Amino acid sequence: MGDDPGRVPDHRPLILDEADPAHTRTLAELRDLPHIEHIDLREPLRAEFDCLADTAGSVADPDSPRWIYYPWRRALVGLPGPDVFRAVRLDRNRNKLTRAEQDRLATSTIGVVGQSVGHAIAYLLALEGVVGTLRLADLDDIELSNLNRVPGTVFDIGVNKAVVTARKIAELDPYLPVEIFETGLDDDSVDAFLAGLSIVVEECDSLDMKLVIREAAAVHRIPLLMETSDRGLLDVERFDLEPDREPFHGLLGGVRAADLRGLSAQDKAPFVVRLLGARGLSARMAASMVEVGETLSSWPQLGSDVMHGAASVVAAARRIGLGRKLPSGRIRIDVDECLDDLAEPAPEGEPIWDDPPESAPAVDPIGAIMTAAQRAPSGGNSQPWRLRADAGALRIELAPEASSAMDIGFRGSAVALGAALYNARTAAAAHGLLGPHRFVEQDAGVALTGVLTLGDGDDPVLAADYPAVLTRATDRALGTGAAIPDAVLAALTAVAVDSGANLRVLTDRDDLALAATLCGESDRVRYLTPRTHAEMMDEVRWPDDDPDVGIDARSLALTPKEWAGFEIARRADVVAQLRSWDGGAALGAYTRDRVRTGSALVAVTFDAVDSRLEGYARAGTAVSRVWIEAQRHGLAVQPISPMYLYARSSGELAAISPDYVDTLASLQSRFLNLLGVPGHEIMALVLRLSYPAADTAPVRSRRRPLPGVDSRS
Repeated sequence: MGDDPGRVPDHRPLILDEADPAHTRTLAELRDLPHIEHIDLREPLRAEFDCLADTAGSVADPDSPRWIYYPWRRALVGLPGPDVFRAVRLDRNRNKLTRAEQDRLATSTIGVVGQSVGHAIAYLLALEGVVGTLRLADLDDIELSNLNRVPGTVFDIGVNKAVVTARKIAELDPYLPVEIFETGLDDDSVDAFLAGLSIVVEECDSLDMKLVIREAAAVHRIPLLMETSDRGLLDVERFDLEPDREPFHGLLGGVRAADLRGLSAQDKAPFVVRLLGARGLSARMAASMVEVGETLSSWPQLGSDVMHGAASVVAAARRIGLGRKLPSGRIRIDVDECLDDLAEPAPEGEPIWDDPPESAPAVDPIGAIMTAAQRAPSGGNSQPWRLRADAGALRIELAPEASSAMDIGFRGSAVALGAALYNARTAAAAHGLLGPHRFVEQDAGVALTGVLTLGDGDDPVLAADYPAVLTRATDRALGTGAAIPDAVLAALTAVAVDSGANLRVLTDRDDLALAATLCGESDRVRYLTPRTHAEMMDEVRWPDDDPDVGIDARSLALTPKEWAGFEIARRADVVAQLRSWDGGAALGAYTRDRVRTGSALVAVTFDAVDSRLEGYARAGTAVSRVWIEAQRHGLAVQPISPMYLYARSSGELAAISPDYVDTLASLQSRFLNLLGVPGHEIMALVLRLSYPAADTAPVRSRRRPLPGVDSRS
């Protein structure tokens, strides 16, 4: 390139570093020239870099700024060094292209032969930053008739086409190396042009040179791309994978470049038709070919077709550069044809609900007791039990088919079963049918059964909870963060202790903020783990789903912004992509916001010596009582279910999410320490307590109907 501005190539800028004494002298000479314009963009572009959302890893060791001299512009421009410049210019590619993918693509060298259609392709390759070096070839100069498809200007007329392309790219990115072959290609120069290329894009007019380039590409084992600007025709020839494949997919029947030399345009016409396919041409293109030489000087090309074709070539080059699947073949990507399918879009947004009318509650005592049991809380409203009533008892059997990945060893199901038995006891007490109760493990193939023997007893304390059992609801609305009086917290703790459990409480705002972060990260992992994501989406009930199981989507209390995010996060392909980037911090925002705006986070715990399923079930009684007591004091209650809630070993964490074991183990340890849960206690459930920000009743999810009883409410 040289330090003397008089020796700068007419297609490349001169890059000057003030840290280099020779460059400093050249800069001084240029600044002394009165006709040179000076534009200093170093500070504003550095400030733009400092404002990027994520610069970690984007610039290892920033180079010092540079001065760029453009001789054809008679301008001297101050820019950041290449690392900072590239980081800012390509930041908006992310994450359609990650930084790692951009870095990989930046190692490629791509050659583009023919700078009419090829101009748009070369520029778009540079624009996206998906190439490390460009090599351009064309022997012709720009003419006015080229400016219908080449995005040049009248100042480019008479300038070599390859030079025009290189200059435009230099003004976009002066640091991108661009080599040119101003005399075009021939038999003697084609090998030099192809040497070291990752991909060659062929867009020249000469049919015999098209074959020369393909024959050489096969020898060099270089993939070749070509776009024909009619109906979006894209050809991919993977000579890198299939060096013995016939050029043009064999459409020319074994014809070689030597066979076409010396033929007139008329003699070549049959080969062109065989190459493009008479039936595949657009009607206007085919009719225009009849007029070439009569009323038309040459075949027509539209600038929009050229730009669209450039996009398809760059997309194909990205696939090759990233090692993604792209076989040899041909495809038409016809925009005009697609417009024939223009239609009104199907509306998206919040679903339209048409709930069936609610039935009258059961009036017979046995039905009322079963209804109360069925109203118990359960993970995902899975109702993991089977209710069986006979003349003397109600049996609540654990239903393993309702379990999930997070319900390790049916521990969560056992908590729900215990809450259901407590609910049944409140109804029995209110109806004067209370008798003894017990839990039975591993009886007749059932992992856990809660048995309530019906009698003639009552219990005013139990009966007092019965109305609250029927109105209990999950409230997921954002809270105000208002403090809970100490007397209320004491009452909650008292009912937990009275049930044989403990209550670990967080109310400090900083502690809640940390808990929100930990719970949000757990939710992120839940989304990113394929099985738990699928189960979580299956839990949510929409208008066309079974109305009696799952969580009513309306009960999520989503804001409009959250609705939009949830619609995206429901897609398995989206979370799979986020998983591949180890991204998705926003996936935990819903839980983070709710814990952060809550008034307290409480964990119902019990002694680890009672770690069988029966212990979890007995803790379910405490869960139900704490929930009812909280609502009695005007608090909204929402279960928070960290992925590790029921995991008690690294092996169990691995069973939930094999790829995030260490993350979950760390989150679990930090969460237990934050709540102050000692090693001899086990968590049964975590609840968020809040005062709702809006005075609206929560939507209650429905329950399965019972035999002879409609328990929907």
